[in-house]
Amino acid sequence: MVDGVKVHYQRAGSGRPLLLLHGLVGSAKNWRRNISFLAQDSDVYAIDLFNMGESERVPGLDAGLEATADRLAAYMDALGLEEADIAAHSHGGAVAMMFAARHSDRVRRLILFAPANPFCDLGHQLIRFYQTRFGIWVARQIPSLPRMLKATALSRMYGDPSRVSAGALEGYIEGLHIPGTMDHVLQIVQRWFVDMGLLRSVLEQLVTKPMLLIWGDRDRAVGLNSARELQRILPQSSLMVLPGVGHIAFEEMPEVCNTAMREWLMKPLPSEARVTVSRHAEPATFASHAIKRGAA
Repeated sequence: MVDGVKVHYQRAGSGRPLLLLHGLVGSAKNWRRNISFLAQDSDVYAIDLFNMGESERVPGLDAGLEATADRLAAYMDALGLEEADIAAHSHGGAVAMMFAARHSDRVRRLILFAPANPFCDLGHQLIRFYQTRFGIWVARQIPSLPRMLKATALSRMYGDPSRVSAGALEGYIEGLHIPGTMDHVLQIVQRWFVDMGLLRSVLEQLVTKPMLLIWGDRDRAVGLNSARELQRILPQSSLMVLPGVGHIAFEEMPEVCNTAMREWLMKPLPSEARVTVSRHAEPATFASHAIKRGAA
């Protein structure tokens, strides 16, 4: 429990704590092809962020980046975690950066998969649309859309739609029908530009934080150009670019991303570098590890 609210998470492995944060409409299930591998060396906590996934819904919960980052600190307190590494995706990456700025001593290293950031203008028109009354009405219809349309939307987030694995869609759509989910998502969208401005104002506090940025060069949601701007501002960051990969690299190319995450976490801090990984086939599955489920 965090401040009296149930927060769902999946836990596996032992070692240094590693938090996994999903994106805007995602869940802990998005990391299903990464958890068992990372658990070989880390104590992994894949979290359903507040008002998302299987976590409890709280009407009117502040959806801003600062409030979400502070709730993440309270989550760590509830688990007795003083410090952790954090791997995060998209909007979860923005949460992770804000958390590192506000609670710097509690973050060892960051791994950010195409994090939402102030330097990306892709999707601004869509965000502004969902801030209108008609856009809000449209957004509220999304949970009821046919599964085929939702699957098509997910496939567009991949560089190669044939890499969408069985079970991937459920990690994004299962929580949409829970009352309060779309209210929370729309709150995030309503204050998107305010939060990106706040994030930009604190980025200078991350200049000493070791950070691995992982991007697909076919990302249609958070553009690769913004990655290079982040890298310019954050001298302790390294950029890994995956050819032919879209917005959800850790799901689309799990073997490559799992190895990159392990090396970043286990080896001495790398010098600034841009690493390009060649495209190659992915194995369909990984060895299964027991995963403990719980609520903080």
